[in-house]
Amino acid sequence: MVVVLFRSMLTQEAGEDYRVMTRELTDRARSLPGFVDLQAFESHDGEHLLVVHWESAELLRAWSDDVRHAVAQRLGREKWYRYFRVEVAEVARSYAFDRPA
Repeated sequence: MVVVLFRSMLTQEAGEDYRVMTRELTDRARSLPGFVDLQAFESHDGEHLLVVHWESAELLRAWSDDVRHAVAQRLGREKWYRYFRVEVAEVARSYAFDRPA
């Protein structure tokens, strides 16, 4: 399993067009083979964090090569993001606990 951490800070120009693209890309990513999960968070200072899990690095590459994703990346650099940081890591170990109902 691979995890992608995408940290970003938006500009004032990130308006409705940004929100529409975010919804579109989320739906596209969820439809691709290998997509596992996506969680979004916002910190007290406005920084956004996306945590996205993929089954493998090979399947993540399909997302990296997606045409609409490339458009969003260009628009992000041109107007939506003050900054972004991307980290991609292999999950070495994973475990969970769920309290019974």
